[in-house]
Amino acid sequence: MPSKLKADFVKPEIFVDVFVQWFRTATPYIHKFRGKTFVVAFGGEVVSEDQFVTLAHDLNLLNSLGVRLVLVHGARPQIEEELTERGASIRYVNGLRVTDDDALKCVKEATGTVRVEIEALLSMGLANSPMAGADIRVASGNFVTAKPMGVREGVDLQHTGEVRKIDVAGIRRRLDQGDMVLLSPLGYSPTGEIFNLSLEDVATRAAIDLDADKLVFLMNTAGVTGENGELLHSLTTQDAEAVLSKAHGLPEDIDYFLPCAIRACRNGVARVHLISRHVDGALLQELFTHEGIGTMLAEDTLETLRPATIDDVGGLLALIEPLEAEGTLVRRSRELLEMEIERFTVLEHDGLIIGCAALYPFPEEQAAELACMAVSKDYRGAGRGEALLEYMQVQALEKGFRRLFVLTTRTAHWFVERGFIEASVAELPKAKQGLYNFQRRSKVFVKTL
Repeated sequence: MPSKLKADFVKPEIFVDVFVQWFRTATPYIHKFRGKTFVVAFGGEVVSEDQFVTLAHDLNLLNSLGVRLVLVHGARPQIEEELTERGASIRYVNGLRVTDDDALKCVKEATGTVRVEIEALLSMGLANSPMAGADIRVASGNFVTAKPMGVREGVDLQHTGEVRKIDVAGIRRRLDQGDMVLLSPLGYSPTGEIFNLSLEDVATRAAIDLDADKLVFLMNTAGVTGENGELLHSLTTQDAEAVLSKAHGLPEDIDYFLPCAIRACRNGVARVHLISRHVDGALLQELFTHEGIGTMLAEDTLETLRPATIDDVGGLLALIEPLEAEGTLVRRSRELLEMEIERFTVLEHDGLIIGCAALYPFPEEQAAELACMAVSKDYRGAGRGEALLEYMQVQALEKGFRRLFVLTTRTAHWFVERGFIEASVAELPKAKQGLYNFQRRSKVFVKTL
């Protein structure tokens, strides 16, 4: 009955419009991610709680889009279950398991079982399912060399170890062949010993050594939250360190993964994402939407203001064409943009152009026109327009201009609130007066710098 009601009252074209809009929004990311290396890490809970089936569908999609995937799985709940069944002791020191001989047997058995289950689920190819025709090959093996952790806080951790080396060449050969690579939380020593490793250590080291473009941790929580409980969608490593230093009683997974995220970014991994394992499609929502669904870390700020280059023309057109269609901006052809590209400044967010503005000089009057100023509708309301305006004002002053003027039909109040005063067409530079479009009837606003 609920499905019937939905079909009766919601027009199908609404769903089509939403899908088309989402797909167009995702397209830049699809191009951007092709050929990139992502390390995706998840705990054994994802397998034990039957969440890996839907995750496998999403991994299959990424694989089909040309993303090179390295998966790192954990097995903590499965190990705990094995230890409990055998009546073995469960001991931790600062979150690290003390792996004695009995515990190591449980670690090997549990890890092997989880790995086989993951490989089986990634091999599904049922007709009429998201995995139909996937033909995914999964490579696993002794890619991780480990060493013992030794004695910590007076306790010998025995077979608990840490990563010594990642077989980068071996993993890349498999990725070059189109395989997914699956890493387990086990490492091997040159003398044939086996060590129990932590999921986060394997994932972080693999991402760093492979020079991965992204490291993704699937966690119990939604991401890093601020003082008022709000989700922090993006952090620099400096921001993240401040969170760790100020916060008390952080969720356990943030305590585990946030320091690893900082370490990865500081060692060359471009982006680290912390997302919830409980949200269906969280991986796709994080990677293919503007704001994402979790927390993304980067070494530096995700946004930069810089001079435009000829390579930015496509991004500029995508930004301004909707505003031209609704009459907010004057139409500019690709050819005109290419000719005038040196006049433009772009605001870039994680590789995407989300804002722009241009300065047109009138040196005889020591004036400049601020033109084609725009911020993507998906990024408005966070002070980006003010930052862009401030940057353009500084640029105008540095070039010797003393007046800045704009012509607008829709945003008069915005400029008035920021110190611009309405003026007449006669107050424009003479060269600009001759170009004024009386049919468009734009209002003129001037600001003394």
